[in-house]
Amino acid sequence: MPNTVLWIYIVLLLVGGLIGFLKAKSPVSLIMSAAFAAALIICAIPGLLDRTFARNAVNILMAALLVVFALRLAKTKKFMPAGLMLVVTVAALALRNIRF
Repeated sequence: MPNTVLWIYIVLLLVGGLIGFLKAKSPVSLIMSAAFAAALIICAIPGLLDRTFARNAVNILMAALLVVFALRLAKTKKFMPAGLMLVVTVAALALRNIRF
């Protein structure tokens, strides 16, 4: 399940960057979402990295995104898109790290 959550998060991250580029003409949004998605994809591919290292790297990358989205939300005071991605990031982090 943690890997499925990560792949869904990667898709949402890329879609969000693409929407930011198309609606706000923000190439930074597209570039940063693609860069973070690429790093997460490298961590998500089984056998490419050590399992513990990959899990820790994903947590660090998602925590960094959490900070970025929180700062953007605080700056703009608008829920969309930063607030939504903040909620999605918290949910993805929780689902990846809570053992059922």
